[in-house]
Amino acid sequence: MPPFSGRSGVLAAIAFSSSVLLLHALSLPAASARGAGPAARHRRDATPGPASCDVFSGSWVLGDGPAAYTGYSCPLIDAEFNCQLYGRPDSDYLRYRWKPAGCELPRFDGAEFLTRMKGKTVMFVGDSLGRNQWESLVCLLHAAEPQSPAQLVSSDPLYNYKFLEYEVTVSFYRAPYLVDIDAVQGKRVLMLDDISGNAEAWRGADVLSFNSGHWWTHTGAMQGWDYMGESGRYYVDMDRTVAFQRGLTTWANWVDLNVDPAKTRVFFQSMSPTHYSSKEWPNPVSKNCYGETAPVVGLNSTAADGQQASSGQDQVIQAVLRSMRSPVRLLDITALSAMRKDAHPSVYSGDLTPAQRANPGGSVDCSHWCLPGLPDTWNQLFYTLLFYK
Repeated sequence: MPPFSGRSGVLAAIAFSSSVLLLHALSLPAASARGAGPAARHRRDATPGPASCDVFSGSWVLGDGPAAYTGYSCPLIDAEFNCQLYGRPDSDYLRYRWKPAGCELPRFDGAEFLTRMKGKTVMFVGDSLGRNQWESLVCLLHAAEPQSPAQLVSSDPLYNYKFLEYEVTVSFYRAPYLVDIDAVQGKRVLMLDDISGNAEAWRGADVLSFNSGHWWTHTGAMQGWDYMGESGRYYVDMDRTVAFQRGLTTWANWVDLNVDPAKTRVFFQSMSPTHYSSKEWPNPVSKNCYGETAPVVGLNSTAADGQQASSGQDQVIQAVLRSMRSPVRLLDITALSAMRKDAHPSVYSGDLTPAQRANPGGSVDCSHWCLPGLPDTWNQLFYTLLFYK
């Protein structure tokens, strides 16, 4: 039986003070093309081009150039992602470049991105992995136009970074489940069949990139809801994969009914992998991702036989996308990211105390990714799908 009945129309909300920060660009040299062997000497006239191949199938190669920005030069990197600021001593993880098996990727051109997106809004919607990618894109664009004035307007759950000269807004909307969480009789209810509250913030965006998945598996103190709700009934719990499928179907229905493909491009990021167990790769340095300085060689390589099994959540994502009438592009970062055991903050995170950072066998972050780092490649692929595929 449902634990209670009835539903108020009041959404659970936490009031945050709105802050507006005018960010004057730092005096930094614009990023130049990096020479890094065949994977980084990307040109837009490369043959064959990205339209002719699967850009998500390939391998990581070590280049010889620096990252486009640093943890000190970008005005927008959360402490939990800023590995350089929190003492990460190695740097090879910044030099690996993604090389598709059958083509060359175009080099990310931030100035071109801003010019082509002039007057438009690009919005990321989802959890902290979506935020990871949002901050990466802001950093890449800032590195391309460091003197261009910008403005950050933040009022949780919506964060807008505006490149004023180009009238381009790059936004992040925090919605880990995508669907709404309502307040019902003092309890947080995850509404599997309602997305209307969150979705109001997405209307009008020119490019939408969604992600969800990790929060659906959380339990205990990490669980973001007290009950699940659907069709007027409320549940203490249910199979989490089933719940994810129902919630994602609600999102898909909203996109099909409310998004005009002629005006708005829609993307969905596949599941971002974690590396908490070193039993998953050969020759580990520790029991988790701590101390890893290079990608996994061979294991999970999409350039090999493509036999990596999708997680249950990725299978749900792919099935839901196939069922949609609207064209939604999958940013299929799972397999290529699974090789990057070296790219997590581990103990080099501002979210950890000094005592925790001194204990790599305890609290480490092997879920998020360093910035600069792997999400910059996600955005190179995002850029490729947006303009070249």
